[in-house]
Amino acid sequence: MRFIIRTLAAAVALWVAIQFLDGISVDAPTNSARYWGVLLLVALIFGVVNAIVKPIVKALGCAIIVLTLGLFLLIINAAMLLLTSWIAGELGIPFHVDNFYPAAFWGAIIVSVVSWVLSAFIPDGD
Repeated sequence: MRFIIRTLAAAVALWVAIQFLDGISVDAPTNSARYWGVLLLVALIFGVVNAIVKPIVKALGCAIIVLTLGLFLLIINAAMLLLTSWIAGELGIPFHVDNFYPAAFWGAIIVSVVSWVLSAFIPDGD
Protein backbone atom coordinates (compact mmCIF):
# COMPACT_ATOMS: atom_id res chain seq x y z
CA MET A 1 0.00 0.00 0.00
CA ARG A 2 2.84 2.37 0.85
CA PHE A 3 4.37 1.78 -2.60
CA ILE A 4 1.11 2.79 -4.29
CA ILE A 5 0.82 5.96 -2.21
CA ARG A 6 4.43 6.94 -2.95
CA THR A 7 3.88 6.33 -6.66
CA LEU A 8 0.78 8.53 -6.57
CA ALA A 9 2.79 11.22 -4.76
CA ALA A 10 5.49 11.03 -7.45
CA ALA A 11 2.81 11.33 -10.15
CA VAL A 12 1.44 14.46 -8.45
CA ALA A 13 4.97 15.87 -8.17
CA LEU A 14 5.52 15.27 -11.89
CA TRP A 15 2.18 16.92 -12.63
CA VAL A 16 3.24 20.01 -10.66
CA ALA A 17 6.52 20.16 -12.60
CA ILE A 18 4.59 19.91 -15.88
CA GLN A 19 2.34 22.79 -14.80
CA PHE A 20 5.26 25.10 -13.97
CA LEU A 21 7.72 24.28 -16.76
CA ASP A 22 7.26 24.44 -20.51
CA GLY A 23 10.08 21.97 -21.19
CA ILE A 24 8.35 19.00 -19.57
CA SER A 25 5.29 17.65 -21.35
CA VAL A 26 2.84 14.78 -21.68
CA ASP A 27 1.35 14.41 -25.14
CA ALA A 28 -2.17 13.44 -24.08
CA PRO A 29 -5.39 15.36 -23.44
CA THR A 30 -4.92 17.12 -20.11
CA ASN A 31 -8.01 16.02 -18.19
CA SER A 32 -8.23 12.45 -19.44
CA ALA A 33 -7.63 9.07 -17.90
CA ARG A 34 -4.81 8.53 -20.41
CA TYR A 35 -3.00 11.64 -19.13
CA TRP A 36 -3.06 10.40 -15.54
CA GLY A 37 -2.18 6.89 -16.68
CA VAL A 38 0.91 8.29 -18.42
CA LEU A 39 1.83 10.19 -15.26
CA LEU A 40 1.51 7.01 -13.19
CA LEU A 41 3.67 5.04 -15.64
CA VAL A 42 6.29 7.78 -15.64
CA ALA A 43 6.20 7.88 -11.83
CA LEU A 44 6.85 4.11 -11.81
CA ILE A 45 9.76 4.49 -14.22
CA PHE A 46 11.11 7.42 -12.18
CA GLY A 47 10.89 5.31 -9.01
CA VAL A 48 12.78 2.41 -10.61
CA VAL A 49 15.46 4.76 -11.98
CA ASN A 50 15.87 6.39 -8.57
CA ALA A 51 16.00 3.00 -6.85
CA ILE A 52 18.50 1.32 -9.18
CA VAL A 53 20.55 3.86 -11.15
CA LYS A 54 20.75 6.78 -8.73
CA PRO A 55 22.62 4.94 -5.92
CA ILE A 56 25.22 3.74 -8.44
CA VAL A 57 25.73 7.25 -9.82
CA LYS A 58 25.92 8.70 -6.31
CA ALA A 59 28.54 6.13 -5.31
CA LEU A 60 30.64 6.85 -8.40
CA GLY A 61 30.31 10.61 -7.92
CA CYS A 62 30.87 10.62 -4.18
CA ALA A 63 34.06 12.69 -4.39
CA ILE A 64 32.42 15.32 -6.59
CA ILE A 65 29.41 15.45 -4.27
CA VAL A 66 31.68 16.10 -1.30
CA LEU A 67 33.78 18.69 -3.18
CA THR A 68 30.67 20.62 -4.24
CA LEU A 69 29.10 20.33 -0.77
CA GLY A 70 26.19 18.34 -2.19
CA LEU A 71 25.33 20.65 -5.08
CA PHE A 72 26.26 17.93 -7.56
CA LEU A 73 23.19 16.04 -6.31
CA LEU A 74 21.08 18.60 -8.22
CA ILE A 75 22.86 17.53 -11.42
CA ILE A 76 22.29 13.86 -10.59
CA ASN A 77 18.58 14.45 -9.95
CA ALA A 78 18.23 16.28 -13.26
CA ALA A 79 20.04 13.45 -15.03
CA MET A 80 17.63 10.93 -13.48
CA LEU A 81 14.68 12.95 -14.82
CA LEU A 82 16.27 13.03 -18.29
CA LEU A 83 16.92 9.29 -18.10
CA THR A 84 13.28 8.75 -17.16
CA SER A 85 12.24 10.80 -20.19
CA TRP A 86 14.49 8.74 -22.46
CA ILE A 87 13.20 5.42 -21.10
CA ALA A 88 9.60 6.62 -21.47
CA GLY A 89 10.34 7.57 -25.07
CA GLU A 90 11.85 4.15 -25.77
CA LEU A 91 8.74 2.49 -24.32
CA GLY A 92 6.43 4.70 -26.39
CA ILE A 93 5.11 6.62 -23.40
CA PRO A 94 4.32 10.23 -24.42
CA PHE A 95 6.41 11.96 -21.73
CA HIS A 96 9.22 14.29 -22.74
CA VAL A 97 11.78 16.52 -21.06
CA ASP A 98 13.24 18.94 -23.62
CA ASN A 99 16.74 19.63 -22.32
CA PHE A 100 18.96 19.67 -19.27
CA TYR A 101 18.62 23.32 -18.36
CA PRO A 102 16.11 24.67 -17.49
CA ALA A 103 13.63 21.79 -17.94
CA ALA A 104 15.37 18.85 -16.27
CA PHE A 105 17.24 20.93 -13.69
CA TRP A 106 14.26 22.91 -12.39
CA GLY A 107 11.91 19.98 -12.98
CA ALA A 108 14.02 17.79 -10.70
CA ILE A 109 14.00 20.48 -8.03
CA ILE A 110 10.21 20.86 -8.26
CA VAL A 111 9.66 17.09 -8.18
CA SER A 112 11.97 16.76 -5.17
CA VAL A 113 10.33 19.56 -3.19
CA VAL A 114 6.76 18.45 -3.95
CA SER A 115 7.62 14.82 -3.14
CA TRP A 116 9.21 15.93 0.13
CA VAL A 117 6.15 17.98 1.09
CA LEU A 118 3.77 15.14 0.18
CA SER A 119 5.89 12.61 2.09
CA ALA A 120 5.28 14.66 5.23
CA PHE A 121 1.61 13.68 4.94
CA ILE A 122 2.24 10.01 4.11
CA PRO A 123 2.31 7.81 7.21
CA ASP A 124 5.53 5.87 7.79
CA GLY A 125 3.83 2.86 9.28
CA ASP A 126 5.80 3.28 12.54
